[in-house]
Amino acid sequence: MKEYITPSRRLFLVINTILIIFIGIICIFPVWNLLAKSFSGPQAILENKVVLLPVDFTTSAYEFVMKNKEFWTAVGVSVKRVVIGVPLNMLLTILAAYPLSKSSRRFKARKFYSFFFIFLLIFNGGLIPTYVVINKLGLIDTIWSLVLPGAVPIFNVILMMNFFRGIPESLEESAMLDGASQWTILTKIYLPLAKPSLATVTLFSLIGHWNSWFDGLIYSNFTQNYPLQSYLQTMVVDIQSVIRSGDLQAINDMLSISDTNMRAAQIFISIIPLLIVYPFAQRHFTAGLTIGSVKG
Repeated sequence: MKEYITPSRRLFLVINTILIIFIGIICIFPVWNLLAKSFSGPQAILENKVVLLPVDFTTSAYEFVMKNKEFWTAVGVSVKRVVIGVPLNMLLTILAAYPLSKSSRRFKARKFYSFFFIFLLIFNGGLIPTYVVINKLGLIDTIWSLVLPGAVPIFNVILMMNFFRGIPESLEESAMLDGASQWTILTKIYLPLAKPSLATVTLFSLIGHWNSWFDGLIYSNFTQNYPLQSYLQTMVVDIQSVIRSGDLQAINDMLSISDTNMRAAQIFISIIPLLIVYPFAQRHFTAGLTIGSVKG
C-alpha cells in the first residue's frame, strides 16, 4: 500500500532536499577547487583561472612532495602511530567506559570518576607541564610521545559509556545468574552489541592520530621522527636555500610549482587514507554517534 503524503509534507521534503543539496555543494566546492589547483600550473593559479577543472594540467606538486625520502619516512611514522595509538585508545576507552556505565548503586565511586573525567575534558595541565613530563620520562623523539599523552580520549569514553548505558541491564543480570564474570559480560555481550559505537570511536581515534601535527613538532627534535602532518606542516618552499644548494634539478622543480599548488597537493595526499577508511565505517557512524549521545 502506497503511503499518502500530504501536500505540506511533500513541500517540506522538496525544500529540505534542495537545502541539503545546496549545503552539500557549498561544502564540496572549496575542496573540489583545491583539488583542481593541485593539478594546475602555477601561472594559472596566480591568474585565478582555476575554478572546477585543472588549467595547464601538471602533477609537479605531487611529484615534488612525494619524491622526497623524508616524506615516506613521515608516512611510516604516521602509520606506526595509528597502529599503536588506535588500539591503545580503544582498549583504555572500553576499560574506562564499562565501569562508568554502571549505576551508582553498583559502582560507589562512579560520580567521583565521572566528575574527574569531565573535569579533564574541560581543563588540562597545559603545554609546558605536559612537555616537562614527557621530557622527564625520556619520551622525546619516540613514538610514545605521540601516543601516550592522548591515550585516554575523554570524549570517546563518554560516548562509549552512554552507549553501554543504553544496553538493558536484564542481559547482564541473566548472564550473571548463569555464572558469567564481568570480563565475559563485557566481551560476549556488551562489545558485540556496541559495534556501531566502537566503529564511531575508532574512526574518531584514527582521524585524531592521523591529522595531529602539533605534538610532532613539540616532541620531536629531528625531522625523521615527524609524523606525516608535522612533516607537511614544516615543508615550506625556501627558494633561497635551494638556490644556494646549487641543485639544478631542485631549482627546476621549484620553478614548476607554486606555494598554493604544493599546499593543495599536501592536503589531498594527507586525506587519501581517511577517504579509503571512512566508507567502511560510515554505516555504523551515524548510529553510534546518535545512540551514544542520548543518555547522560
